[in-house]
Amino acid sequence: MAKLDGDLDPLWHDLDWAIGQMLIMGWDGTEVTPQIRNLIENHHLGSILLTAKNLKSAHQTARLVQELQTIAHQAGHPQPLLIALDQENGGVNSLFDEDYICQFPSSMGQAAAGNADLAYKVAKATATEVSAVGVNLILGPVLDVLTNARYQPLGVRAIGDDPQEVSQYGIAAMNGYKDAGVATCGKHFPSYGNLDFLGSNLDIPIITQTLEELSLSALVPFRNAIATGNLDAMFVGGCGITNPSMNVNHACLAEQVVDDLLRNDLGFNGVAISECLEMEALRTEMGVKTGTVMAVEAGCDLVLLCRAYDVQLEAIDGLKLGVENELLTKERIYTSLRRVLRMKLSCTSWAKALNPPGISLLSKIHPSHLALSLKAYDDSITVIRDTEKLLPLNESMHQEEELLLLTPLVKPLPASAMTKTILESKNKTESAPTMHDKWAHRDRSAIMSGEGVFREFGRSLARARHGKLLHTSYTANGVRPVHENLIHRASCIIIVTADANRNLYQAGFTKHVSMMCSMLKATGQKKSLVVVAVSSPYDFAMDKTVRTYICTFDFTETAMAALVRALFGDFPPQGTLPGTLRKTKKALKSRQHWLVEGYNRDRDSSGLDDLLKALARASAPNQQFLQTTNANSFELLNPNIEEAHFIVRNSSTQALYGFCATYYAKGTGIIGAIFVDPAKRNVSIGKSLHRRAIRGLTQKRGIKKIQLGMCFPGVFPGIPVDENSPGLKSWFASCGWDLQFPKRLANMIIPELSSWSAPEGLLQSIQRASISFDLIHGLENAESVLNHVATHANPEVFELYKIALQETKTCGVVRAKSHVDSLLGTVIICSPGSVLAGYIPALQPIGGGGGGSVGGAPQLQQREMLIGGIIAPVVPGTAQAALVLQGLALMGVRQNKAHKSGRSVLSWVGEEAYEPLLAMGFDVLQAWEELESGVENWADLG
Repeated sequence: MAKLDGDLDPLWHDLDWAIGQMLIMGWDGTEVTPQIRNLIENHHLGSILLTAKNLKSAHQTARLVQELQTIAHQAGHPQPLLIALDQENGGVNSLFDEDYICQFPSSMGQAAAGNADLAYKVAKATATEVSAVGVNLILGPVLDVLTNARYQPLGVRAIGDDPQEVSQYGIAAMNGYKDAGVATCGKHFPSYGNLDFLGSNLDIPIITQTLEELSLSALVPFRNAIATGNLDAMFVGGCGITNPSMNVNHACLAEQVVDDLLRNDLGFNGVAISECLEMEALRTEMGVKTGTVMAVEAGCDLVLLCRAYDVQLEAIDGLKLGVENELLTKERIYTSLRRVLRMKLSCTSWAKALNPPGISLLSKIHPSHLALSLKAYDDSITVIRDTEKLLPLNESMHQEEELLLLTPLVKPLPASAMTKTILESKNKTESAPTMHDKWAHRDRSAIMSGEGVFREFGRSLARARHGKLLHTSYTANGVRPVHENLIHRASCIIIVTADANRNLYQAGFTKHVSMMCSMLKATGQKKSLVVVAVSSPYDFAMDKTVRTYICTFDFTETAMAALVRALFGDFPPQGTLPGTLRKTKKALKSRQHWLVEGYNRDRDSSGLDDLLKALARASAPNQQFLQTTNANSFELLNPNIEEAHFIVRNSSTQALYGFCATYYAKGTGIIGAIFVDPAKRNVSIGKSLHRRAIRGLTQKRGIKKIQLGMCFPGVFPGIPVDENSPGLKSWFASCGWDLQFPKRLANMIIPELSSWSAPEGLLQSIQRASISFDLIHGLENAESVLNHVATHANPEVFELYKIALQETKTCGVVRAKSHVDSLLGTVIICSPGSVLAGYIPALQPIGGGGGGSVGGAPQLQQREMLIGGIIAPVVPGTAQAALVLQGLALMGVRQNKAHKSGRSVLSWVGEEAYEPLLAMGFDVLQAWEELESGVENWADLG
């Protein structure tokens, strides 16, 4: 067993064992072969990738994984095998078993449902199911941004084209996987979201964006996921990169991509996994031996070789030769080994690996997961346009009228027991796959024929309408006489398209049929046309000549069943277009006004807690403190601060869609929180709450200014500062706030007090300046402190100090004084678990002291997670201000150490204080911009 904070177990000093842990391999077949057994037993292979070619059912998968782990255990492996799987849902599922494994929508389909909490639940359900059969690593979430969405092969495997939305749903999925106990792997770094398939001298696509362009878009979700500390691994792609600052043939073999960009720039210290090195371009260009060494030199920790046994042996020899040739040092090998072993410790153990719960657990959870699947698919169905009001069809069609279904002959996708035999029994004529198509499907084994699913879809339509259905397929041969005859007979035509932007014959066919329908309607005939995109929603999203347009985001049987229910009115489709297209559509709803009510603790506190949980799951990394916030965090119950909180809610379900906290003290009105359910954004809930908050505050007697952001409670000190999220600032600007002169504030942290020491010379500098410090408790000694704070800080800070002074057991105030005993500055000190921690989330350990990380640091033990607080320094601007602040911080750190804290958080620090505190070893944890505005700015709302 590896001791991750010390030397490795002696077994790992055998480089053959260490090298085996740096490889992840697969094979073809549903049984353990002599080759894969040999790799585990004699080459110490530590990680396995399972694909659809290995898996027949849940029961067989559990047996197969258990056999693999038993082989490893008997061969003396100190830790179990990593068992990895692609289980993205939609059309990419390696494991399908209709009796035990549920089908869920694709990533883009989940985003269309507009509910990040639903995405979290789907991910958790998916991971729970694959974990039950022994899988401990999911190759997901997909974090690619579809920069050029209409023409990219990833399609609905990606969440969308908006970096923040991809971050939101990607992090929600990642958290779902983690909460199910499975390791996570973001993909495909640096991006498969804008690949160029032309101009490469190799048989690979290339990225042509500059690093600056990538940083502003494609890298945003990767950066945000890394910053949460929950991303265990990163899949590094095999595409080329060609731009003015970088020219590499294979990203996963380039030090500029892995070590420089991923590790140094983005701060990732987890496991980097290479793209499969069996790719033809790499084998012909340099050979697998050299490629494997290059991948490790570049910074990869696990090198993927999918299935060819001779190539896998070649890769092992390559790593050994790399060490012999001194291209790879032992230290480099052990760096990767430690990372891999750390990930194994987080997701598996021999007790779990040798005894997966299997069918017994899957049987128990299947009913609830089925219900979740139905909800997810129903919520994802999206009606983009229905200008002729054709939906539901049972209301726009008479029983005797004929319905025509026209479906394309499409490439197969995984996932159906009912149609497994179709590929074997029917020999379809298809054109040779292009390079673009190869990247679209990435060698996923396919067991579902689109033709078979569409045939069953037609039968379901006929059953739903209790009437006749005409159904035929169409191909690149265009509109044939058989199509024309059927179109003349039918009064309603449904055309199905699947990635028409890349399969242009579908676009041409649909436009031809649309023109025919228009001409026939002009003669007085009824010819209704419904177009359904069952993969990319971009087929006809912007083509308003298609007047009824529906998207399903995949064409699994479950998706088609949900489509039938939507077409015939079983539920009103509520899905929305992903990313920027959603924002375009929702902009039309911007005038919507919501009923805003006063917050009622008894009625609404539970709903507020649920809202905060949903926000925490979907939050950006710099807002992870929401995990420790609850409904009580906003109620000060302070006689000197008036508070009025507002909500938008569903009165039928009691669900809260939005919450806004407001406070008033001594002429200052404050918005101390404004939150909207991630699933309900962009429909004016926030604007309705903001308008009501401003109206309430401007009506206060003696009001002089309005402030956005508050340190007490410190849940919302202002607009979060996030270089990747300009949209939030724009939103507040659109609400009327002047963003020109914000007050920048931060929470800062020393993550490990045990290893921290005061900067050399700091104490001597303080002594030379004749600055002294003392610690006081209780209001009876506090007149000078309160006068100081009242003069130099806002009224809510004054009340914060009063609370701290009253709480004599866990809080106190440090004073800095000059040699003539005048007060130079003050700061509040509190021990772990103080009463103030309930109002300042940064003082509470995420997970109640059991987990979380800062800056990607390893998780600490519970004692070390105890957080001491140094709060609200009030230091007037003088020549000595920086030194006074450093002295106050030093006294605070010493007090925190005395209280057995593992970390110190310095809360509510002005931007001018960042530099002297960074010099002391503090890091910025979160940053905000507090805004102020004269009350006259809101006169029109008064």
